[in-house]
Parts: sequence; C-alpha cells; structure tokens
Amino acid sequence: MRTSYSLKKLILYFLKLGAAGFGGPAALIAYMHRDLVEKRKWITEEDYKEGLALAQLAPGPLAAQLAIYLGYVDYKIIGATLAGLAFVLPSFLMVVIIGFAYVELGGLPWMQAIFYGVGAAVIGIIAISGYKLTKKTIGKDWLFWIIFISLAAVTFFTEAENLWLILLAGFAVWFIKAPPKFLQTNNTIFFPSILLQIINSFSTSEKLTQIWWFFLKAGAFVFGSGLAIVPFLYGGVVKDHQWLNDQQFLDAVAVAMITPGPVVITVGFIGYLIAGFPGAAIAALATFLPCYLFTIIPAPYFKKYGKHPSIKAFIDGVTAAAVGAIAGAVVILAKRQFTDVPSVAIALAAILLLLKFKKIQEPLIILGAAFIGLLLKN
Repeated sequence: MRTSYSLKKLILYFLKLGAAGFGGPAALIAYMHRDLVEKRKWITEEDYKEGLALAQLAPGPLAAQLAIYLGYVDYKIIGATLAGLAFVLPSFLMVVIIGFAYVELGGLPWMQAIFYGVGAAVIGIIAISGYKLTKKTIGKDWLFWIIFISLAAVTFFTEAENLWLILLAGFAVWFIKAPPKFLQTNNTIFFPSILLQIINSFSTSEKLTQIWWFFLKAGAFVFGSGLAIVPFLYGGVVKDHQWLNDQQFLDAVAVAMITPGPVVITVGFIGYLIAGFPGAAIAALATFLPCYLFTIIPAPYFKKYGKHPSIKAFIDGVTAAAVGAIAGAVVILAKRQFTDVPSVAIALAAILLLLKFKKIQEPLIILGAAFIGLLLKN
C-alpha cells in the first residue's frame, strides 16, 4: 500500500541523495528503490520499473533520468523538474568548488590517495545494493535469469552497454510472456519526435557556444550510464578541442568518482577548467537538458499504457537486461579498483558493515575509507 508524501519531502530526499549518494548509477538507482519503494512506499514497484525502463532506453545519465521520472509520477512536470534539479545541484556545487581549488592549487595530488580508499568502499556498497536490486527484480524467473546473465557477460567483456541487446530482451519477454494480440489491435504507443531548437546566440563567447553544443551532443547521443560518457568526452575535450590535457581529464574522472550524485556531473568540473563558472553551468545544463526532455515527454505515454500486459512484459524484459548490464559494470569497476590486498579488504569491510549494521549510513563508510586511503598512500 502506497504512502502519501508531499513535493517538499520528495525534493528534500533527492537533495540528500544528491549530496550523499556515492557509488555511481548502479548504487544510486538501488538507493531509490530501497528508500522510495521499500521503506517509504512513496513509489510503487510498477512505477519504479517503468521509470527504470524508460531511463535505460533513452540517452543520458541513468540515475538522473530515473530521479526525474519518479518526480513525475505524482507531481508531473513540476515534480520532475524539481526532483531532477535537487538531485543534480549538490554534486554540481561540489565539483565547482573542487574545480576552483584545483585551478588555484595547481592540481589535486591527494585525490588518488582518497579515491583509493573511497573507490574500494564504493565497490562494496554497490555489491550490496546490486544484490538487493537483482533479488527483487529477477526473482526465480528462468527467462529473466538468462537475460540477466547474458547482459552481465556482454557488458563485462565489451565494457560497454549494448542498447540493441536491451531492446531485444524487452521484445523477447514480450513475445514469450504476453500474447501477440496486441500487435493486431490499434493500441499503439506514440513517442513524439523531439526537436531541440537551441538559440545559437545565447552568448557572445565563442568558447561558451562551443561548450554548449559539444555537451548538448554528449547528453543527447551517448547511451549508457556513468562512465559510458567518458570516451565521448575524452575524444572531444582532449583530442578535438584540446581544452584539457590527459592528466586534467583523468583528474576530472577521479573527481566524478569521489563526489556523490551522478558520475556524469564531471562535466561541471570539466566546464569549470575550460571557462570558469559560466563554463561549468553551461556544460552541466547542456548535458542534462536532453535527458530531462527524453524523460518528461514520453512519461505520459508510459503512465497511460504501462499497465498493458504486452507493455509490462516488454518493460520487465528491459529491466532484467538493465540490471544485468549494471551487474556487469560493477564487475568491471571491481576489476579496475582491486589492485592489491588492502583494496579488497576495504571493500569486504564495507560489505560486512552494511550486512551487520543495517542502519549505518553509506557516507560514514565513505569517509572512513577516504581516511584509510590517505593513511595507506601517504
């Protein structure tokens, strides 16, 4: 049974998640499920699955899209807008402050030491969250398990999310679990085409205009979540425009990993290094605008047709594939993070703490891991 909630409570929740939610998309979407579906019961399991499926199908950052959709569920466009802003704003302000310190101090040599501890702890946090999400989503259904394992394996070996396989999983469950009568009716879902018309003369600065268009493309055409956007950013920021060098770009990725909120918020740090605060604001706005539009425009159709058996089967298939892709991404991150015995020990310690002390807050584990990292590396 659902529990009523106010828009203010929803905004405060996403502000808190954006300010203290570590672990990237895999952890963040699991936190939303745990907090909003299981504990508070503000969102139904069906609405959550619909939001996750829509976020997985559309380009842009997965966790931010899911936050926008969950805001839309009961409070429509105003809820989607404020939930998205509340989720992104805390981490944006953090990366801008770090960017300022980075420029003034000439780099962040301590960052790798902190990330060593934080990264290992985050793997443990993601592992627990991913396990709970998998158990809840996949259950004992053999078809879902086949999809889950297949997508996890493909994601692990290719180190990239495959949108076509995710769509194929949705169609497979549709044809297997739902009768094909839906194809013979006139009930179809219409996804309106999205035409983004951005005024080219919004700034007199040619560099700011270039930043706007580059990051708009990054948000509109890059599928996958979290670090999936990194190769695209590297090609444009370092190779094509030469705004940053290799070391600065690697530091930007590290900033994204040690700050809470969506990993894609690294665009704010990159924008700051390129053109100060205006660059940070324009880069973040351009990156998140497409995912906002790709969420709120199809949302009414998902709400209207999402309960149809055929659509529900398709969504279940996409969701199982998405969870499998997330599991594969977790293994990839673990492979890169576990470079020695202490890093594995930190991750295991995080897992044990979360299992033994159910009410312990993840930020406390993150802070402890950061301190351990500084001690070990310095």
